[in-house]
Amino acid sequence: MYQRILVATDGSKLSRKAVDTAIGLAALTGASLVALKVVPRYPQSYFEGSIAMAPQDIARVEQQWAAEGNSVVEAVKAAAGAKGVTARAVTVKSDLVAEAVIAAAKKHKADLIVMASHGRKGLKRLLLGSETQHVLTHSSVPVLVLR
Repeated sequence: MYQRILVATDGSKLSRKAVDTAIGLAALTGASLVALKVVPRYPQSYFEGSIAMAPQDIARVEQQWAAEGNSVVEAVKAAAGAKGVTARAVTVKSDLVAEAVIAAAKKHKADLIVMASHGRKGLKRLLLGSETQHVLTHSSVPVLVLR
């Protein structure tokens, strides 16, 4: 059925539900798992007149984000291994989360993308956006969404 499942995670409680489901599905189908965490490229300030960050501060923040991202996907890899599922931990730097998820699915030849959705509607969805919705509408790979 599935050969490779990509699970997008941010380490939140909601995304852990997607991770658990992806691991279970991979175990049932004999698929391997790709655990993906997208981290921002560099800190940005959106306030006019704000103080620019020093290059060493930017590097420090980027290192911290990368380390936290690696820790999240390594935990998924360990959980998958405990269930007998072969997993790969991947961290990608991008400010465009949905595009990074779609690109990673193509790169790793995923048959399925598993991700969580907060289920926001109306004004909250308009203001906060929906990375899951973007992946759903633009991915050529099937997407399993969990709430």
